[in-house]
Amino acid sequence: MIPKKDLDYIEIYANKLKNNNSFFQQQKILIESQLHGSSSLFKNMFGTEKNFKRNSREYLKKIGLI
Repeated sequence: MIPKKDLDYIEIYANKLKNNNSFFQQQKILIESQLHGSSSLFKNMFGTEKNFKRNSREYLKKIGLI
C-alpha cells in the first residue's frame, strides 16, 4: 500500500503495531524522553514550582503571547 493521505500512514503504523509490539515500546520510550526533556527545559527556564507560574507569565508577556 502506498500512502496517499496522512490517515494512510496511521493505518500502516497501526497494522505494524498489531504485528510487532516493539513499535509501541519504541514510541513509549520516545514520548517519555521528550516529556523528560521538556520538563528539564522548563524547570531551567522558569525555576521551581514556587516561582514557575510567575516566571513563565513574565516570559510570555515579554514575548507578546499574553
